[in-house]
Amino acid sequence: MQKVLLLENIHPLARDLFLKDGFQVDTLKGALTEDELIAKLPGYDVLGIRSKTYLTRKVFEAAKSVSTVGCFCVGTNQVDLKAARDNGVVVFNAPFSNTRSVAEMVLAEIVMLSRKLGTRNNEMHQGIWNKSSAQCYEVRGKTLGIVGYGNIGTQVSYLAEAFGMRVIFYDIVSKLPLGNAKPMSTLEEVLNGSDFVTLHVPATEATRNMIGETELSQMKEGACLINASRGDVVEIPALESAIRSKKLGGCALDVFPEEPENNMKGYPSPLMGVENVILTPHIGGATEEAQVNIGREVASTLIRFVQTGSTLRSVNFPQVDIPLDRGNTRLTNVHQNVKGVLKDINRILSEYGANIQAQSLHTDRELGYLIVDLNQPITEDLIHSIQQLKAAIRTRRVS
Repeated sequence: MQKVLLLENIHPLARDLFLKDGFQVDTLKGALTEDELIAKLPGYDVLGIRSKTYLTRKVFEAAKSVSTVGCFCVGTNQVDLKAARDNGVVVFNAPFSNTRSVAEMVLAEIVMLSRKLGTRNNEMHQGIWNKSSAQCYEVRGKTLGIVGYGNIGTQVSYLAEAFGMRVIFYDIVSKLPLGNAKPMSTLEEVLNGSDFVTLHVPATEATRNMIGETELSQMKEGACLINASRGDVVEIPALESAIRSKKLGGCALDVFPEEPENNMKGYPSPLMGVENVILTPHIGGATEEAQVNIGREVASTLIRFVQTGSTLRSVNFPQVDIPLDRGNTRLTNVHQNVKGVLKDINRILSEYGANIQAQSLHTDRELGYLIVDLNQPITEDLIHSIQQLKAAIRTRRVS
């Protein structure tokens, strides 16, 4: 029986889906440290995490039984994907399930910043009645600049146009615009031309501190910045200076350079108490609908991998998927992409007397992933023989 460990309060639907398919499931509410993971993971086949559990090379090298990891979130920067590959561990995430939740929050923040609703709300809670229209505007007719036109960025684009906004965007990859959105050739063009700028980029070396003093100076006077992507995309001291100097009219941050592993009191931010600044604790995708969708999406993908070997939508493996004929048996093999591996595996299968019913191999520059269907049972001796090949990383019986 395959064993699953789910951490960080992953939605119960995921547990139920695993149980329905005959998995043994253990759950924990919080994240685990590196040492705790090393001690806990032996014996588990599947690991599910969210954003606070960090999977390092040391963890993967210790957790030899784990064949797949599911990130029940959009980002995978908490996982050493190269280390996972090197140890034959397939990693999946949920790239689509919370896009609407994040997009709706961004549009809400645009309206709040344009109308200074956060400031008015704080004043009312202090007993201050300040009915004023000064520097409060409709968002209709304003320009929204989207940096990163992926799954979330395109949803924001769609909703913004429904609000009557003009949308421009910049992405390092050529993207087909939705509606009347217009692509810009450079980031500077988006910053120069937008009343609101919203960031939807992944955490990479190219995006680290991509919005700093220079970029903020390129924005319109009184424009607002929204970051619901990753905390290290924006240089916070530069942003604080731009807000306090009134260069920018406001900002909304849902992500921060350093975030606590658990809920806490007293989380510090230099932007606390600053007028027209909205601060939220990384809740862009934190809706009931999003968590249900993420639980279903990732659990289903993990179950499919365990039961069929399919790596479709993996973030770190070649994509392989062939129909499973229940009359056959299936094994998978992860190996270094060097010459002669398939020939050696087929030689071993021939010596074993197996008739290959189906076979699919996909490679990238470093890694090969093979699915083989046979017409007879797969023994431990066969798996051991293939695993003894110099290039072999992981060989697994699927069915």
